[in-house]
Amino acid sequence: MKNILIHIGRVLLALYFLAPGIAKFTSWDYHVALMETHNMIMVPILLAIAGMAQIIGSLSLLINKQVVFCALGFAAMTLLININLHDFWNAYEGVDAKHETQNFVKNLGIFAGLILLAAVNIDEREKS
Repeated sequence: MKNILIHIGRVLLALYFLAPGIAKFTSWDYHVALMETHNMIMVPILLAIAGMAQIIGSLSLLINKQVVFCALGFAAMTLLININLHDFWNAYEGVDAKHETQNFVKNLGIFAGLILLAAVNIDEREKS
């Protein structure tokens, strides 16, 4: 049962990052505008890096390869996104602080799941 739950969690986390990774390219202008609203720098470069990392990392999680590296990478990315794009403590025109607070807290849950996924996979590698 434990292995089934770990695999379900890994696949769901992979899908959570795969769809937005693809969307970064299919809705490029939207994501550029979002990042620019939050006064980010080097937007096209960071957006392309984030999109590629999400797609490649998600595919790796789906095939159960480099799980610890991908989970920790996504955890770091989630924290960076929280600080830069869900900064509810700052006021931006057209940005709802309550919605950003909700996204911030939700992302902390995603972060926790990624840390647990990494920990479980480190534990599994140590047993091998």
